Amino acid sequence: MTATPMRQFALQGAAVILVLSIAWPYYGWSATALPWQQTSLLIGAVALFLASISRQPWWWRVIHAGFMPLVWATHQLAIDPGWFLLAAILVLLVFRGALSGQVPLYLSNRETVAALADLLADRGPCRFVDLGAGLGSTTVPLADHLPEHHFTGIENAPLTWLAGLLLSLGRNNITWRWDDLWATDLSRFDIVYAFLSPVPMPRLWEKVQKEMPPGSVFISNSFPVPGVTPDRVIKVPCTPARPLYCYQR
Repeated sequence: MTATPMRQFALQGAAVILVLSIAWPYYGWSATALPWQQTSLLIGAVALFLASISRQPWWWRVIHAGFMPLVWATHQLAIDPGWFLLAAILVLLVFRGALSGQVPLYLSNRETVAALADLLADRGPCRFVDLGAGLGSTTVPLADHLPEHHFTGIENAPLTWLAGLLLSLGRNNITWRWDDLWATDLSRFDIVYAFLSPVPMPRLWEKVQKEMPPGSVFISNSFPVPGVTPDRVIKVPCTPARPLYCYQR
């Protein structure tokens, strides 16, 4: 089973149905209240088992194991429902990419920016696009360091797009766009940079092959294209390791 959101919901739902289909008749027959704390822990254990036998990544197993116990613990706090609505709105505004395309918000560190700056300086003036630019943690410092280059940031989460727009103000060599990376025409760029997740890499590589011109370079931070050998791997001196996988077109 692949780690898609709908399948994860189905897995957690299966654990809930399995446990409650046994617990409710048992406690109903004995006319006693269902012990929700113990039931939530049992649901977490069953969900962990199902996630393990379906070979989910370790972080999904942790989420499945802790989800229902956390729901029970949160319920005990008697928090006003309005706060949950506010949290949901904030999550949508900041982590829209994670919800729609399994692309979490990653911020490039200073060591990565320095490595990219060295690569771009060696290449000379070019057009650079950051697909999923977040807060501009890559484009803004690069634009300051390399004024002869032009940088484009693509971001589709409203709140992070707004923050990146504000941070980009006053820099004539930055174009900041609220857009979908899949709708971005890559043929206009010399360097395409992405710090996404393993999930979209096969589809993104198809787009790269179709659109990027000869002589251009696709750079993926941390996540290589499955089954494709990069032309160059830049080892960034940081912890955790964030290698840059470079693919020459």
